[in-house]
Amino acid sequence: MNSAALSNPREITIRGIFLGILITLVFTAAQVYLGLKVGLTFATSIPAAVISMALLSAFKNATIQENNIVQTIASAAGTLASVIFVLPGLLMVGWWAHVPFWPTFGACAIGGVLGVMYTVPLRRALVSQSTLPYPEGVAAAEVLKVGTATREGAKEGKAGLQAVLLGAIASAVMALGAAAKVMAAELTFYFRTGAAGATGIGAAGSLALIGAGHLMGITVGIAMLVGLVIAWGMLVPLLTSLAPAAAGVGAEAHALAIWSKEVRMIGAGVIGVAAIITLAGLAKPIIGGLKSAMDTARRAKQGGAVIDRTEQDIPIFMVGLVTLLAMVPAGWLLASFLQGGPLAELALPLVAVGVGYILIAGIFAAAVCGYMAGLIGSSNSPVSGIAILTILGAALTVGMVGRSVMGPEVARALIAYALFVTTVVLAVAVIGNDNLQDLKTGQLVNATPWKQQVALLIGVFAGSCVVPPVLELLNHANGFVGAPNLDSISDQPLAAPQAQLISTLAKGVIGGRLEWNLLGYGALIGLGLVLINFFLKKSSNDKYSLPPLGVGLAIYLPSAVITPVVLGAVLGYYFEKSVGNSPAGETAKRLAVLIMSGFIVGESLFNVALAGLIVVSGEGEPLAIATSLTEAHTMLISLVVAVFVVTGLYRWAGKRGKEVTA
Repeated sequence: MNSAALSNPREITIRGIFLGILITLVFTAAQVYLGLKVGLTFATSIPAAVISMALLSAFKNATIQENNIVQTIASAAGTLASVIFVLPGLLMVGWWAHVPFWPTFGACAIGGVLGVMYTVPLRRALVSQSTLPYPEGVAAAEVLKVGTATREGAKEGKAGLQAVLLGAIASAVMALGAAAKVMAAELTFYFRTGAAGATGIGAAGSLALIGAGHLMGITVGIAMLVGLVIAWGMLVPLLTSLAPAAAGVGAEAHALAIWSKEVRMIGAGVIGVAAIITLAGLAKPIIGGLKSAMDTARRAKQGGAVIDRTEQDIPIFMVGLVTLLAMVPAGWLLASFLQGGPLAELALPLVAVGVGYILIAGIFAAAVCGYMAGLIGSSNSPVSGIAILTILGAALTVGMVGRSVMGPEVARALIAYALFVTTVVLAVAVIGNDNLQDLKTGQLVNATPWKQQVALLIGVFAGSCVVPPVLELLNHANGFVGAPNLDSISDQPLAAPQAQLISTLAKGVIGGRLEWNLLGYGALIGLGLVLINFFLKKSSNDKYSLPPLGVGLAIYLPSAVITPVVLGAVLGYYFEKSVGNSPAGETAKRLAVLIMSGFIVGESLFNVALAGLIVVSGEGEPLAIATSLTEAHTMLISLVVAVFVVTGLYRWAGKRGKEVTA
């Protein structure tokens, strides 16, 4: 390669943009479904990089920087889809019956653009001049380097594509079995404890959740296991014994009722206090990072030096201009949301408050999420905590403005408005998180920062086009728990657990009926967990930790969701330990990560397609087959198939890793 190519490598290309957008469309659809089903999303950078390398290897002039641009565009899918943690709340409170395209697109796009702009000034301080580990950014860079530098890398790229496809096919087939009713969608066991108590455990028959657990890692997996023990081994048995069930109510119904009404709110308290303490601890490094970024820009301007290509961001003047200009469509979007409703007479102050909140809270949220991406990675970044704090702030702010005209319809409108403002701020936060993670990958592969920032903007608009129609498709096909679902076809609504929590908090703050006692109990548990985590990290020199947010999520989310995630984390730990000393160990680990990513993509896309079939056919269960199988039989089939598939593909990863490195 000549010096000209090194100094100005091929980066943004038409084929790269097209491929990045295509991957973004697929992964965004998958992420929307996964987030609505279980309240979790996954980082798409690594599978996107592998797919990009496998496809671009057909072109001799493809570069590592071009592959990096593809994964940068596609990474928007893993982050922007997080807005579905809030948006279904507008359906749950009855403000929307259907998901409108333009308001949803606008909230995602405006928030995404601001997320990129807000984090551009942070790059030098939090990326190029920082010692933050950026685990996922570094991992993506390593995949790109291996995949484009050597013949073995090309072989690994092809093996990686096979891994994604195998995982996707396996999980789609298992999801098909559940849709056909020949396999159980969930394995459950509930029982009585003592004279009046009850508890139990559930596990969804989902390879996607096992894959999510593998990707999260053993630390988060253990934290979630602790949350399961607290929720179902302690709180549910205790609270059910204090509130005996009525005659004829079984153990399962009794346990689930207490968990949904009381234990979940305690879990929300754990999440809230853990998020606040985590964010408070980040205040000093974030302020220092902002100061360093401004000092660096000032010195470069005064010195008049030529900035190296790998240090060129979008010009700060352009960042400020785009930010200010974005406030215009943001204001128009908020005004349109209020038009014709009970808050029309308060539109001006509410729009002013909303735009100001997006501007100020967005900056804070983007900086915090960006720092946390560097600290613990995008997948583990506590976006739930950011969403909780954002909705509390938004509800309090808009509630004060609307207090003078308070009434039932006004309260509902204020709740909806707070949720909509929170959607925009959450989009800011998650894209800010993603931007800094991608810029770390770019730094390690000698990419041009401003080109990556432009690429992420492309991904933002592509993802913003996908979220509304997929969300509306799932709303029409399944609906959501807690929503009226008047036009939904299936009688199996999606849980949308994060949106349930966010809308409940908004209702509680504005309506004055928030169960502060349960949140307080959760806050006390959260404080205890923060102390345990502090002493655990200190005594082990940061070798071990117990993330309080992971524990809180496991208390809040259904056991059917958490159990397979914990199982996936444990299986992943032992697989990586078993291949760790092998010369092909690192390759096998990367292939396993791609199999698990395939699990998530395959199951999610199948269920999005199933939603389309439900809408077209008008039947709630169009693939169901009439059989004589009992529930116990379908549970056993699910268990056997899952064990066979997971162990078989782990073995394939180990064997294929040896072949690639041979």
